[in-house]
This record gives sequence, C-alpha cells and structure tokens, in this order.
Amino acid sequence: MKLLIVLTSHDKLGETGKKTGFWLEEFTAPYYEFVDAGAEVVLASPLGGQPPLDPKSDEPDAQTETTARFRQDQHAQQLLAETHKLSEVDAEDFDAVFYPGGHGPLWDLAEDANSIVLIEDFWRAGKPVAAVCHAPGVLRHVEIDDVPLVKDKRVTGFSNSEEEGVQLTEIVPFLVEDELKKNGGDYSKAADWRPYVVVDGKLITGQNPASSAAVAQALLKMLGTD
Repeated sequence: MKLLIVLTSHDKLGETGKKTGFWLEEFTAPYYEFVDAGAEVVLASPLGGQPPLDPKSDEPDAQTETTARFRQDQHAQQLLAETHKLSEVDAEDFDAVFYPGGHGPLWDLAEDANSIVLIEDFWRAGKPVAAVCHAPGVLRHVEIDDVPLVKDKRVTGFSNSEEEGVQLTEIVPFLVEDELKKNGGDYSKAADWRPYVVVDGKLITGQNPASSAAVAQALLKMLGTD
C-alpha cells in the first residue's frame, strides 16, 4: 500500500503579514495512522522541499500525542524536509491521496493545476481522495466531465462558524463551507471543533483538526486494511 500526502507550499496569511502553512496535527495524525498500518508514505508539495508549518499549530495548546511522536522521529522530519515536487508525482503510482489542511492550501493547492489534475486522475482511476479541515477547499476547481467533483456528493470541511471563531473570515480567499455548497456539494457539519467525517463513494472529507485521524482511518478502511 502506497499513499501520497500533499502539503501546501504557501506561507503568507493574506495581507496580514502573518505566517500560515499546513496544520501540524493534520499531518502527523494521518501520517502515523498510515505508517502504523504498514503503508509506504510519500510526501509532495507544489514547490517541493520543506513545507511551511502554520506557527499556530506549533503552539503548546495545539500539541497531541502524534505531534510529540513526530518531534522524536528523525525519519519523518527528513521526509517532510524533502517533499517531492507535485509536478513530479503520478496518481498511477499510489493507492490513494490525502490532503492535510491549514490555511495555506486555500491559496496555492486550491488553484494549483498539478493538484487539480492529480485529483482528477485519482478519481478517474477509482482511487480514494481524502482531505481534512481546509483541505477540502482544494476540490474547488476539480471537475470530472465538466462537472464539479463534489456536485451531489456528501461532503464536509472547515465550517463558516469555525472560520469566524479563528477570526479569519475576512482574510481567507474563500470559505470552505461556502465553496463546497456553491459547487453543488451536500455539505454537513458537526458542532464546532468536534470530530466529523463524511464518506461518499471514494471521497472522504473531515471537518476540522479533530477529524484528521478519523479521516485517515476511514481511508484505510476503504483500502481494506482494517
């Protein structure tokens, strides 16, 4: 089993002068779910190399067992420092793809032509596509036969109320919940910050950071590893 994790290369939080990137726990929780299940995990990002870490996800109150494990894992740190360029990976080499969130993907991966084609390739090959928190936003331009991938599919992602809670509603280029609905997705959510995962066919989406491990578990179940 070979899985691809696609991370953001974007580190600017709009025009605020603050930094963003990927959310640490949304990477580490799925990564260790996959590794512990015996998967080979490959990491990629638009620019390759070290993806930017959202500094807020590095603060003490955002730490979990998996982020602590990552701090002691030289191999995982090396993999993260040397992500492949997204343009150099091919869906046919993998069994599934997973996108962690953080605000960064809203700026780069949502608009990245390589990412869009990659997801379309996975989908056409009947392979699972999974994304958590802000990462379902990467689906905004993904189309199959000129129809948005999310149209008429049950989906979730970072909610408008959660974005309001972190006071970034006016900063982000688009709201994940609104975008999924605009493209015809059947959006649903749980209470803010509670774990919530939606599976529709080969599409797996999670609402927020608390959902990241559960999205990974749903992906592994779909691949028949449980």
